[in-house]
Amino acid sequence: MSGDFHKPTQFPGDAFDYLEGAEDPAQVSRVAHDTAAALLARVKENPDPDVVDRLVAFTDVHGIDTVAELWARANPHTLPGALWRIYLVRLAIRQNPAEVALVFQRGVDELTGIDPVVAGAPNPSGPAEVTELADRILRGAFEGDFADALDRAAAFCRISAAGATSIADDFEPTEPERSSELTTRALRYSTTALELATCARLWRSETLA
Repeated sequence: MSGDFHKPTQFPGDAFDYLEGAEDPAQVSRVAHDTAAALLARVKENPDPDVVDRLVAFTDVHGIDTVAELWARANPHTLPGALWRIYLVRLAIRQNPAEVALVFQRGVDELTGIDPVVAGAPNPSGPAEVTELADRILRGAFEGDFADALDRAAAFCRISAAGATSIADDFEPTEPERSSELTTRALRYSTTALELATCARLWRSETLA
């Protein structure tokens, strides 16, 4: 799904090219796992609201570069991989809340399951509501039950996938390129949803590392 997120100005277009192969992969993996585990454990032990506020807003201030350097190359089914994806979901929402809200609301209208309840967004949801939801999901990863935060993010992605697919169908007769773009976005949302849901199950079984 990461290809679906536009980078902030602090994140140059060749950043991932720079990251690839820059260090020993085993060392990169160790750093990713160690930093993710230490960060989560420290906040869980002492959930200072000011610290959580800074973590939630970290990429707003510093861009996504630092988080990418730490966690972007981690396996999707790991703790750093899970944290990376939650930050990316939040970034996608905050960079284009109007479009994300449109896609999300279409998904809510299309689905009949419990995902809208799990995600926790009001219905209807506009740009302000999905932006607030992004912050609440990330905050919940640090302050609340980590698996619940992962499940909420996964539900958001599944809803958005359904919405993007539905809107893609609308565009197919008149704007096939736009339809194809939305279909690709839906696939990325679906993939990310599956990765997050898997991480939630692993966390509950105490096997997410």
